[in-house]
Amino acid sequence: MGRKKFGISCVFPAYNEEENIEKAIREAIKVFVDVDLDYEIIVVDDGSEDGTSKVTLDMARKNKNIRLFKHSINLGYADALKTGFKSASKNYIFYTDADNQFDLKDIKKALPLIKEADIVIGYRLKRANNIIRKVGSFGYNLLARKLLKLDVKDIDCAFKLFRREVFDKIEIETKAWLADTEVLAKAKKNNMIIKEIGVKHLPRKQGKATIKPGDIIRSFKGLLNLKRMIK
Repeated sequence: MGRKKFGISCVFPAYNEEENIEKAIREAIKVFVDVDLDYEIIVVDDGSEDGTSKVTLDMARKNKNIRLFKHSINLGYADALKTGFKSASKNYIFYTDADNQFDLKDIKKALPLIKEADIVIGYRLKRANNIIRKVGSFGYNLLARKLLKLDVKDIDCAFKLFRREVFDKIEIETKAWLADTEVLAKAKKNNMIIKEIGVKHLPRKQGKATIKPGDIIRSFKGLLNLKRMIK
């Protein structure tokens, strides 16, 4: 019998990403085929008002490894991740955003590390965001590290690889943009091994970012509630 392939579920949470989703899926498939992985692509359309689902379904008809899950209304980032993680069937789960702001070839750097870790997370080597996003993220990471004792460089970086077993112990309970922080805080509490890699960050070329200044403010407030929850 031959060696069993490394199985990976790639989760794309997507909201109004009609212009980006096809490229995101194709880039992921290209990387997985190149390194000979047993893969599935899971797109979670979180109540999009555009053709995100149609583009995905058209691709899924030609490739049985592409799966679509659609929320009838926009439930938010955390719920999109929960749907994707619960739907994953492979022994490793990778997730990233569908906006093509990451070079998915960086997955190749994460794969060797997951053999010795529970979670491998990216940190953006040079952020391709506007000044508001950069300042907001810097402040959020600083506060999260202080409140939750999280010794990682880039908590909310949407480039993470997990062993499937992580979600046997961790359930996402928060809403909106706190999911990344919650998972890492609970992983720390469960003494899980977290490793980090530097990843490229690219400017968004299509579509519009859905994070607003109000989301950043709500996330700061949510950190306090999260600290109480973790305790």
